[in-house]
Amino acid sequence: MFKKIETAFETVLWSSRLIVLLAVLASLVTSIAMFYIASVDAVIVVKHVMHYGAEGMTAVERADLRNELITHVVEIIDGFLLATVLLIFALGLYELFISKIDLANESETQSNVLVINNLDDLKNRLAKVILMILIVKFFEHALNMKFDTAVNLLAFAGGIALIGLTLYLSHAGEQAKH
Repeated sequence: MFKKIETAFETVLWSSRLIVLLAVLASLVTSIAMFYIASVDAVIVVKHVMHYGAEGMTAVERADLRNELITHVVEIIDGFLLATVLLIFALGLYELFISKIDLANESETQSNVLVINNLDDLKNRLAKVILMILIVKFFEHALNMKFDTAVNLLAFAGGIALIGLTLYLSHAGEQAKH
């Protein structure tokens, strides 16, 4: 009698992992949406680039347009990186809780980025992409920063130093694992 209850409970418990499919599907749909948004933004930026060489534009107007275009390109990169995080998260959750993706394992073009064996692998992959998003956000903020005081310039230099240190430590941590 106890064995039947135990087996039934374990069956329910093991099947409960399928709830992760909700997170997988939501992440996948959100990833597709972010890829779409970033792609539309890229098309719009390309359309604006055509105005960059327009005659009659002053040097100040051209510089303003250039800064605006660079800011938009950085935002597009940020959108694609976020879409990538969501995609990696969906694939990682699926592989960890549901099943290995057979097509990915058989593919010649399989990337090691998508090989996720445990939660630490998923966490590390996501952390790297999130770090890149933060660097892009810092760059985006730096484009609009006014360096009118020594403190602003020092803060900017400190931010760059911290980014360099973060990249060094994340790379050193990865090397230590191998």
